[in-house]
Amino acid sequence: MTDTPEYTPPKVWTWDAESGGKFASINRPIAGPTHDKELPVGKHPLQLHSLATPNGVKVTVMLEELLAAGHDAEYDAWLIDIQEGDQFGSGFVDINPNSKIPALFDKDTGSRVFESGAILLYLAEKFGAFLPTDPRGRTETLNWLFWLQGSAPYLGGGFGHFYAYAPEKFEYPINRFAMETKRQLDVLERRLAEVPYLGGDTYSIADIATAPWYGAVVKGLIYDAAEFLDVGSYTHVNQWADTVMLRPAYLRGKMVNRAWGDDSGQLRERHDAGDFDTQTWDKIKPENAD
Repeated sequence: MTDTPEYTPPKVWTWDAESGGKFASINRPIAGPTHDKELPVGKHPLQLHSLATPNGVKVTVMLEELLAAGHDAEYDAWLIDIQEGDQFGSGFVDINPNSKIPALFDKDTGSRVFESGAILLYLAEKFGAFLPTDPRGRTETLNWLFWLQGSAPYLGGGFGHFYAYAPEKFEYPINRFAMETKRQLDVLERRLAEVPYLGGDTYSIADIATAPWYGAVVKGLIYDAAEFLDVGSYTHVNQWADTVMLRPAYLRGKMVNRAWGDDSGQLRERHDAGDFDTQTWDKIKPENAD
């Protein structure tokens, strides 16, 4: 039994901007810009506008991996503060009409690229890296990349929202999305019991895309749900997460466009490889800044 009255949907839904909980300010039922704001432009061909959420980390890790592998993939990474509505500025919407981070503009080709999976694929094809060229390997890698793109919303917008962020806790949605999250972890567990990486024997964009979501979950880095989900039981996922998330490029990439947590782990903007040594928040933080 519950004291909460059953919800009856109205005949026509209307938006209540105050009912969305922690992230109410970043969601609305219409698209398009809310204000005019040009985006800054740096010196490098690749201009990234992002934030170090799991979807943002995918792209900065990819860029750092490309640089570590010797590719000419230098980039400018500009912070998009979604709590302040930067994603609704006209310049950002010109790159990503969906107003979600990350968004990439390639000055060399004039290409705007949005959706994190599309950005990974674009960069892999542009530089010929982290995506197998043989048909079987390429297909398997893309299978897992698109699996992640379709599955992660159930983890983030489903489980993460109702377990960690919703203004009230409700048993049904938490149970529903916990079940789906554990099913997805079992899918990964079975795959990684067979091969070291999601695409097979080679580290690829499938691993780069998946680690900031499912690797972070099993390592207790998001949602504070490790015990609730019994993440220790996914032995192969944990081993894979350790392998991927301890790569030097991953450790650098997760710092870029990060604006919370330990000050030494925040590189709010990145314009040069040396920024990791000189521009972290502990070194440049203004007096009285958050």
